[in-house]
Amino acid sequence: MPDNNNSYNELPQEQGFLSKLASFFLELIKIALLAGITIGLVRYFLFKPFYVKGQSMEPNFQERDYLIIDEITYRFRSPVRGDIIVFRSPVNNDHYLKRVIAVPGERVKVEGDKVIIYNKEHPQGVVVEEAYISEPTPGSVSYVLDDDQYFVLGDNRDASFDSRRFGPIDENDMVGRVWFRGWPFSRAGTFAPPTYNF
Repeated sequence: MPDNNNSYNELPQEQGFLSKLASFFLELIKIALLAGITIGLVRYFLFKPFYVKGQSMEPNFQERDYLIIDEITYRFRSPVRGDIIVFRSPVNNDHYLKRVIAVPGERVKVEGDKVIIYNKEHPQGVVVEEAYISEPTPGSVSYVLDDDQYFVLGDNRDASFDSRRFGPIDENDMVGRVWFRGWPFSRAGTFAPPTYNF
């Protein structure tokens, strides 16, 4: 008569293995859910990806550059001159990438291919020197900015739809500031506002 004891002895070992395998997959699912929730919270409340479209910020930002937008900094401080920001357009539902040129309380004037800022420190006005652009700033506009308004321009002044056309933007329309460029790898890095001549 054949001995069937071996098959009975293997059954508890198989159940133990299946139990461990099920536990492992349950832990994997928990980790994946936690990671997904964390990534979702970070993406929607702290940082947001953004692809550059168009030529308005050339040569500093090119079409298809992949940027990370910091959405939390402006909850603790106001934007400063030179910040590169993403904001909701005042004329349509698009998101634009531009540079802050004038801040609340200032008067800004574009005239004779120059940008002139008037503020408490410079009541007679000062011409903004911008090392990051290679072309002059065409146009003829003048604005006095309210407490929550900003004047923004693209770095490629001839190809930018910006505050010269649609006026100042409100701070509550800002999504955030450019924190990091992830693509292309050869130009990856973080961003800080430039130093100005005043």
